[in-house]
Amino acid sequence: MNDLVNDYFELALWLQSLIALTGLALVALAVNWLIKRVLLRFAEPYLDTRSKTADKAAAWLATVIPLLIVSRGIQAVPNLPEEVVTVTVNVVRSLIVLSVAMGINWALNYVNELYSRRPEARSRPIKGYVQVLKIAIFFGAAILMIAVLIEQSPLLLLSGLGAMAAVLLLVFKDTILSLVASVQLTSNDMLRVGDWIEMPSMNADGDVIDIALHTVKVQNFDKTITTIPTHRLIADSYRNWRGMSESGGRRIKRSLVLDQNSARFLTEEEVEGLKRFRLLHDYLDRKEQEIAEWNRHELSSDCDEINARRITNLGTLRAYVIAYLKSHPRIAGEGFTLLVRQLPPGPQGLPLEIYCFTNTVNWDEYEAIQADIFDHMLAILPEFGLRIYQQPSGLDLAAAMKSLPAG
Repeated sequence: MNDLVNDYFELALWLQSLIALTGLALVALAVNWLIKRVLLRFAEPYLDTRSKTADKAAAWLATVIPLLIVSRGIQAVPNLPEEVVTVTVNVVRSLIVLSVAMGINWALNYVNELYSRRPEARSRPIKGYVQVLKIAIFFGAAILMIAVLIEQSPLLLLSGLGAMAAVLLLVFKDTILSLVASVQLTSNDMLRVGDWIEMPSMNADGDVIDIALHTVKVQNFDKTITTIPTHRLIADSYRNWRGMSESGGRRIKRSLVLDQNSARFLTEEEVEGLKRFRLLHDYLDRKEQEIAEWNRHELSSDCDEINARRITNLGTLRAYVIAYLKSHPRIAGEGFTLLVRQLPPGPQGLPLEIYCFTNTVNWDEYEAIQADIFDHMLAILPEFGLRIYQQPSGLDLAAAMKSLPAG
């Protein structure tokens, strides 16, 4: 009989504990629902409507309240073993630390979002610094959670980290290098989101779309993504095309390769014929006066004409190209270099280099302008008695063979 009474008494105690635990869980869930589904919904119009990051930060911080209820309420539940209460309290307190850390994490994300809306955010991003703060916060949270679970002072755990300094430096080597690189990139304005960079060593050629602590993401022109370790942008060289974009002009640097055998002096009739080009009027008049004056003073009446200065088709072409570029509406003028120069002749012909800048940095417009200029130059060459150099092809050899006498 006594055993039966004891059994009923123990069952009543367990039922009492179970009812109390159920009530505690329901209260915690009700408070959690009330805060997140009612209070936060009521506060939504007063939060940033352009971002959900602030809502997530508030939700994580609001989780602390039901966890505090559980931490306090578990101690009031009757008939629970002390070990169970202690373990539950420690676990819940560690979850509180985690919730606070997650709330701060999302709050830092929101700060980064707010800053990214500012005009200077493209030139001086703070994402790297935010990530460093996150690492410090989660590191501190991990120390506190372990200290709470083992019921030891966090200072005791930190004191043992001195012996692990070398290991930590090895583990966080990339983080330290990336942090230093991020500071240098930001302080010296070496890289911004949106910059077009070219880094052959990393097969990167495109626009920077993200600058983080450890990596910089580049979207190449074929739409692939290249991820570059941040510290490599300090250790290795790369080309940043931002200066070109900000200048408003993009360089054309391309050569017409002329057949050197077609270079010659122009006859008086040919000079007169070229005067029909409006762009050559001033050049030809000035050149004729200059040459006539030189010949009159430097040559005697009995001197061979071969010693006289004469106008060349190559020089006249250069003058025409310069005048054409200066009059072109899409070629940048003042402040930008414009020249037409001969490069050293070689077995592949005589390169006549055109060096100028378009008044746009748009890629497709730039290519169209450059193509139009060289279309015109290639078509106008016969007017000057010049030819483009082109290596013999199979058709040229076949034509030459046909011209040979039979047999």
